[in-house]
Amino acid sequence: MIATNRSGKYIKFMIYLIIIVLVNIVSTTLFLRVDLTGNKIYSLSDASKKVVATLSEPLTINVFFTKNLPAPYNNTEQYLHDLLEEYAIYASKYHNYFNYRFYDISPDGEDLTESGNEYRELAGNYGITPVQIRAIERDEIKFKNAYMGLVIIHGDIIEKIPTITSTEGLEYNLTTSIQKMNNKISALLALDKKINITLYLSSSMKQVAPFMGLADLPALPEKIEKAVEKLNRKNYGKLEYQYLDPSTDPNLMEEANRQGLMSLKWPAVPKRNIEPGSGIIGLVMKYGKKTIDIQLLSMFQFPLIGTRYELVNMEDLDDILNENIETLIDINESIGFLSDHGTLSLFNSPQDQTEGLSNFNSLISQNYSFKQVNLKEENIPESLNSLLIVGPTENFTDYELYQIDQFLMRGKNLAIFADSFQEVMPQNNQTFAFNQGPTYLPLNTGLEKLLHHYGIQIKQSFVLDENCYKQVKPPQFGGGETPIYFAPIIQQENINSDLPFMKSIKGLVAFKISPIELMDDQIKAHNLTATKLFSSSEKSWEMKDRINLDPRFIRPPRSDEANESFPLAYLIEGEFQSFFDGKPLPVKTVEQDIEEEKDIEKIGPEDADEEKPEIDPSTVEGKARFVSKGKSAKIFVLASSEMIKNNIIDEEGKGPNATFILNAIDYLNGRDDIAVMRSKEQRLNPLFETDALTKSIIKTFNIAGLPILVALFGLFIWFKRHGRKKQIQMIFQKN
Repeated sequence: MIATNRSGKYIKFMIYLIIIVLVNIVSTTLFLRVDLTGNKIYSLSDASKKVVATLSEPLTINVFFTKNLPAPYNNTEQYLHDLLEEYAIYASKYHNYFNYRFYDISPDGEDLTESGNEYRELAGNYGITPVQIRAIERDEIKFKNAYMGLVIIHGDIIEKIPTITSTEGLEYNLTTSIQKMNNKISALLALDKKINITLYLSSSMKQVAPFMGLADLPALPEKIEKAVEKLNRKNYGKLEYQYLDPSTDPNLMEEANRQGLMSLKWPAVPKRNIEPGSGIIGLVMKYGKKTIDIQLLSMFQFPLIGTRYELVNMEDLDDILNENIETLIDINESIGFLSDHGTLSLFNSPQDQTEGLSNFNSLISQNYSFKQVNLKEENIPESLNSLLIVGPTENFTDYELYQIDQFLMRGKNLAIFADSFQEVMPQNNQTFAFNQGPTYLPLNTGLEKLLHHYGIQIKQSFVLDENCYKQVKPPQFGGGETPIYFAPIIQQENINSDLPFMKSIKGLVAFKISPIELMDDQIKAHNLTATKLFSSSEKSWEMKDRINLDPRFIRPPRSDEANESFPLAYLIEGEFQSFFDGKPLPVKTVEQDIEEEKDIEKIGPEDADEEKPEIDPSTVEGKARFVSKGKSAKIFVLASSEMIKNNIIDEEGKGPNATFILNAIDYLNGRDDIAVMRSKEQRLNPLFETDALTKSIIKTFNIAGLPILVALFGLFIWFKRHGRKKQIQMIFQKN
């Protein structure tokens, strides 16, 4: 009897073992995965499915990855393998254009086989080089080289991701790269003429280059020519290159100066038989009416050392040319950016590195092309789908407001980052001696009346909040934390998650932001939809009239009655009514040049008669195209231009603030799926704020409650088993 029971147990054990082995074998050959994460981080997004489904030519991804890497890099490789497999499975439903291959590649000296050398050479040809990673082996920290990169080949176009050290943002980078390449092939094939790449380099500079640390400058024309030839093979022969020497032609010198290229002027160097002279250097890319200037020479000022000049890195030349080709032919959708009326610039000045918009510019330019709009000189182009107005400080004329109004009426979208105040710094150093900070002057540019008509009003005040950023003071200043009340921390409960692109935004930091008030009557009258995106906490208040943002002099209100939550960002959607409906349409006025007026005065009566037109212009009645009721459009309003500066938006675009701004821009341009894909990578998941009593209860439960529950459960099991034993004993005693 006992032997039979033992043999039965062994048989069951062997059956279970065989089943486990078979399940593992099936799992290695059959792709099946269940994503239980809240944001579906490990599932393919709709945007990715759409991109691979619409491929029109074969696309191949070559992955160069060193095997048997330590954690967490081994998980990155497995995630990448699973992700590419999902791409392939979904693409196979429509075509067989998506392919990928993994190359097991080891750094130099570790694999000397013929295949190892071949793979390393192949990776090098694509620009994939090993990176140094840290590994812990036998309780020792060691550094080793490893390949972790990939290239995407689509037709003759190649994109690369040279380093993949984590899974964060990997699907987003892959999908946007594939989308860009697919668009690029279509755009290149549609070009009716070639892209002109012109190098302006004065031959006079070649004699002084060696004495300026620019020994490679004489070979620059040949190197650029080779780079263009290499790119030309990948861009369907749509590039043409020429080298011009401004020293030989005054017209070329004038043309190069108009382009804003770098010019140099040097004194005589008798010891080297060098005479005083000047020269120009720069690269100009042109297609149609669009031109891009590339600075090839950089100037640096070093303390004690002085000025130094440095040529662009020739190894980066391919990437520089390729990126500018994409911008030049508008592969990425264009976004309008208002560049006059005192708005912020997309490019940093040397004195404004932390508060510039270079991070914002770089992140947006990955998927869009900026088209700078000067309303004082031109109308808003019809081709644009959206217009960004960032921090205007100068007044808009009625005609300029009319242009913005009609742009919206045509079903286009507006993103407005407007300030209530203009910050004016003290004019001399003496005022700093008395610790006088900046002065904040109320702003009224005329844009306010346009927004008010659409149902939005930006109040002239700053929102301060007790839930704010805390600045840590250094020990020499007493240590501790200083609350920066004008930098509110926006918590999850104050963020609207109803819109898909907002669902994964769990926290934000605002800065020098004003409250937004909704004109309910206007919204209802025009049947618009207003969505509040986020607001301050219930512990916030307004600073009005006399503005002083010195943290030392800011104190929260004594009474909680003065505190309330303020809306800080809105999205208005619908068919807007024109601000100029029922009003005389404004006409553009042009200030005539003084010299031109003098020339007109010199014309005599006879000359004036000769110049007189056949029809008096004042008798001609003109009527401009006017739309009183617009198509469906969107307005995004955030009352702070500080929110897109470098000190708020991180360079890599992984922070919640950057994700929020990028998602809003995508939503305005109809790329909701891209916004949702970016959002699911957002890893900020802060805990909900609770009061002190709740925290104490939870803490006590975790420390004492859980052990007590475990002990009680153990006692319950003991009593249950003890009772069962007694029942068994009673049964045998009866027998």
